[in-house]
Amino acid sequence: LYQVAKAGIEGLTRSLARELGPHGIRVNTIIPGNVQTERQKRWYTPDGEAEIVAAQCLKGRIQPHDIAAMALFLASDQARFCTAHAYWVDAGWR
Repeated sequence: LYQVAKAGIEGLTRSLARELGPHGIRVNTIIPGNVQTERQKRWYTPDGEAEIVAAQCLKGRIQPHDIAAMALFLASDQARFCTAHAYWVDAGWR
């Protein structure tokens, strides 16, 4: 089900980008990795946290502000020609 939902989101992103692009509207998808939230801090043991970090190319835990930074970038003029794509913020999860 996850893969089907993901494919649907990617298809919707591309379709909306094509439809709305002539109006100057950009459409992208942000795909977060395992973000360390307050809720997750209660779920994971230190060993579980270590497993997450070990599976990433960049070591450390993804924080909510990392996802927000991508959203702010995509909303900025610096990303004015970024549309119809999925942007991963997952520290290189394998």
